[in-house]
Amino acid sequence: MCGIVGYLGKRQATPILLDSLSKLEYRGYDSAGVAVIEDGKIRVTKKVGYLNQLKQALKDDQAVGVTGIGHTRWATHGAPNEVNAHPHLDCTGRIAVVHNGIIENYLALRERLIECGHTFKSDTDTEVLAHLFEENYAGDLKQAVSNGLKEVEGSFAIAVISLDDQDTIIAARKDSPLIAGIGKGESFLASDIPAVLEYTRDILVIEDNELVVLNGSGVELSSLIDGSTIKREPIVVKWDVRSAEKSGYEDFMLKEIFEQPHAIRETMMGRSYQGRLVLDEIKLSDKDIKAIDKVFVVACGTSYHAGLVAKYAIESWTRIPVEIDIASEFRYRDPILDDKTLMISVSQSGETADTLAGMRHAKEQNAIVMAITNVVGSTLSREADGVLYTHAGPEIGVAATKTMVAQMMALYLLALYLAQVRKSISLEGCRRILRELRGLDVMVQEILDDEVELGLIQQYADKHFDKSDFLFIGRGVGYPVALEGALKLKEISYIHAEGYAAGELKHGPIALVEPRVPVVAVACEGHVYEKVLSNIHEVKARGANVCAVASKGDKDIGKYADEVLYVPRTSEILSAVPAVVPLQLMSYYIAKKRGCNVDQPRNLAKSVTVE
Repeated sequence: MCGIVGYLGKRQATPILLDSLSKLEYRGYDSAGVAVIEDGKIRVTKKVGYLNQLKQALKDDQAVGVTGIGHTRWATHGAPNEVNAHPHLDCTGRIAVVHNGIIENYLALRERLIECGHTFKSDTDTEVLAHLFEENYAGDLKQAVSNGLKEVEGSFAIAVISLDDQDTIIAARKDSPLIAGIGKGESFLASDIPAVLEYTRDILVIEDNELVVLNGSGVELSSLIDGSTIKREPIVVKWDVRSAEKSGYEDFMLKEIFEQPHAIRETMMGRSYQGRLVLDEIKLSDKDIKAIDKVFVVACGTSYHAGLVAKYAIESWTRIPVEIDIASEFRYRDPILDDKTLMISVSQSGETADTLAGMRHAKEQNAIVMAITNVVGSTLSREADGVLYTHAGPEIGVAATKTMVAQMMALYLLALYLAQVRKSISLEGCRRILRELRGLDVMVQEILDDEVELGLIQQYADKHFDKSDFLFIGRGVGYPVALEGALKLKEISYIHAEGYAAGELKHGPIALVEPRVPVVAVACEGHVYEKVLSNIHEVKARGANVCAVASKGDKDIGKYADEVLYVPRTSEILSAVPAVVPLQLMSYYIAKKRGCNVDQPRNLAKSVTVE
């Protein structure tokens, strides 16, 4: 998830672009850049790191020009460096492009364009667009962009400027956000509304498969599919700037919970072809995969819980034994690894000190090391033998939500790929699971769109926010979901909460059960469903209030639980994804009711870079 901006009018473009980017910096902070048309050339300035690095570079030497585009990057292809930073130019230096999204077929396009004589400077998928528009240019920039995008597979929001049409910005959108701002004699472009609120409140929301032309006449919309003109009235935004940064949500955490369907789609995108997974990025040969005889998953916190889900998936689908370790303990127990061991390190930031130390220990034992991370160019991604990136985009809230869901998706993909190569599941079986994975974004969206369900969660928070202790229980993949539910509640509401394997209650934790201790049970349908019902009955018999997360259509659970939060039905191993969402929302609403800062909980940091 990157931030793009554009300006066309009578004022100097650079100060407006920089100010607009500062409102979008939460969308990416690997690098930033601007391109402004100045004296018959496109002047590009870009810097690695936070936006302040770019501002400093332009402090005393800004381009003089009234048309420009800008970008703040969250890397998906190519390490965060100055060459890979946006904007990107074509071979002639006459076309500049900024882009948010992922071009799935960029390698095929790049190879073809190189054969046509184009020279590439970066490792990004975005640079393909600049050369593609150059290849299609025949005097009409709009037509060149439209024709070029017809060859593109993937997601994009783009902005394009050209020396041959200096009073125009061309932009387009598919699956990535884009808005245009309409001023008096000037026009604005951005990934999100806050970027332009200081300059205009009249906003035109660009929809999927639409192309927009910004010029002296204003803003013109047309269809990318058939070129037909589109008429749409702008909306008048009445939010304040801070609310706008959160897209109208009260907190970044809530915004990020609601971004989970998008995170799922982005993590799935470009990783399958004709019903088969294609994960070349992990850099493991079929021979390597077939030789693996043990898997270790090593992580901390929420990533550890995602790793626990992966254990169930890998063992079930591949029959390879899996050990799951808390990274801070892993190397101190002297684990037994060799060159047939696959070690999977999971870290949102890719900079978690304990996870890095565990990975380095595994490498010393000649294990194959895979990284699952959200940050391109992070230490974890650089030192691992192969990387599978999640594409959740930046997560501002300290408590992980969308990054956990994206991690589970990446781990499911890796587990299924191992099964596909080892042929431990039939091809049709792999295709069935892949179809289910593709449907998880819709399931999560269904939960988030269900106003009745959201109301029930809020009512539950109102009823129990003043409790001092909670128990979360689950079996199978419901167990790591229960652990995550307890962690979320602890992190943001400061309520003591514990997660347990439900079958362990009778071995000690059931002593804690009393009417003042609510119990939350993850009870989605599966082969241990009847066992979970029995565990619920045990705590009910001791006076506990029980809230169950259950599969839609379950007519029995209501006989056991006091409250039921229903999630869409899916196969047992994949049920962790929809099941975790109500628990995120439950923790959120309880914390809000207690007056806690959900985005910045006390004593916690987003990335733990020390032991």
